[in-house]
Amino acid sequence: MNYSTLKKSVAFSLVSLMAVGAVKAQTATTPTAKVFGGSGQYNTWSLGVNVGATSPMLATGGSSDFNGNVVNLGYGVSVRDQLAHSFGLQLDVRGGKVAGNSGSAPFVTDGVTFNNYVSYSTTFVQGSLSGVVNVATIDYLRRKNAINFFATGGVGLASYTPTIVGYGTNGTDGATLKWPKHVMEFVIPIGVGAKFRLTDQIALNLGYTENFIDGDNFDGVRKSYPTKDRYSYGYAGLEFTLGPKSKPSLEWVNPVAMMYDELYDEALRQEVAALKGRVTNVENAVNDLKKDSDGDGVADQFDKCPGTPAGTVVDGSGCAIVFPKIDTSLFVRKPIGGAAVAAYSNIQFEFDSSVLRTSSYPVLDASSADLRASGSGVELDGYASSEGTAAHNMALSKDRANSVKTYLVNSGVDAKKVKIKAFGETHPIADNSTEEGRVLNRRVQFKKK
Repeated sequence: MNYSTLKKSVAFSLVSLMAVGAVKAQTATTPTAKVFGGSGQYNTWSLGVNVGATSPMLATGGSSDFNGNVVNLGYGVSVRDQLAHSFGLQLDVRGGKVAGNSGSAPFVTDGVTFNNYVSYSTTFVQGSLSGVVNVATIDYLRRKNAINFFATGGVGLASYTPTIVGYGTNGTDGATLKWPKHVMEFVIPIGVGAKFRLTDQIALNLGYTENFIDGDNFDGVRKSYPTKDRYSYGYAGLEFTLGPKSKPSLEWVNPVAMMYDELYDEALRQEVAALKGRVTNVENAVNDLKKDSDGDGVADQFDKCPGTPAGTVVDGSGCAIVFPKIDTSLFVRKPIGGAAVAAYSNIQFEFDSSVLRTSSYPVLDASSADLRASGSGVELDGYASSEGTAAHNMALSKDRANSVKTYLVNSGVDAKKVKIKAFGETHPIADNSTEEGRVLNRRVQFKKK
């Protein structure tokens, strides 16, 4: 790529970016910026011009082939698209001259031997694409930003032609040698700066960029151990925001102020007030539903019998429930063809068995009815005759008591009010030496509490 081709490429890129920015600015129609409303609400494209001073020395230090510093003129133009509050992409085209002096040590260039070199001067044109990071986008002290500090970094191409002056052999004393062709190499620009808002459309830029050339030709001297050349550019310039004046520039918008304004938007405040009213109405309705003047557990809105006395058992409509009187005659079961059976009579069992006899059911039913009506508790004491071992008889008496408890619980008696105890063959009520006595000892006795 020659110098003419580079200029055409840079010019085409610049025009293309400006055209895209103009189209984008014309097609965006959102008049008022909203939080999370997108970049179409803002002017994001800008055009800048700058002028400044170039130097072979860097503020960060480092060695150079020339010890003397010569300051020359530099200039540039830029086009930037602000992609977010804090980040944008910028195309820079810069040109000018970089020069240095007080060189030393012999060198050879283009077949001519120089005992030492005196100075150099390099003209250049450079195009680069960089990311621009604003480090002061959010401001809690002012509603609108007035100063932005930024850092840049990118990559580009530099086209340059060095000219060197040196004293040497072969009739070359005081000779000036200009390179016969342009050199094209990559360059990495890294910089910092501050931007001052003059108006909504114009800003003043002050910046400093260090440019690192990917080669050892920028100063016209190529050493046997090549080192990368570099130069710096300090500049001041103006930047012009592109787009309609009705839109703010995205770079200068303070997101905190936008959120504050949106919270105090009149329409939003009216909606919040209306929402509060609806919430109040719902709370009042809930309180009405919860109101129970007579304390019967039924809200006044549904209470068909208001003013019931405290402690009255009511139904779902708030009216007292009238329970039927219990017929105590049910406590005594009269078996078919037999005499009346009293509740809480002993329950007898067969030999070595804990299965209830059907003849015991009337006594159990009468006992259950009385326990459910009175709410009393009962203790069931299980016994056995003396056949078998004492341990076996103890387990058998417990099983008999549990059989009676199971029947009572299944008939509706509260299990918590039924306790069991096992006594085995102890406490007989008849003589265990006779069969008649042993039959009476196989029993469960009720002990009402």
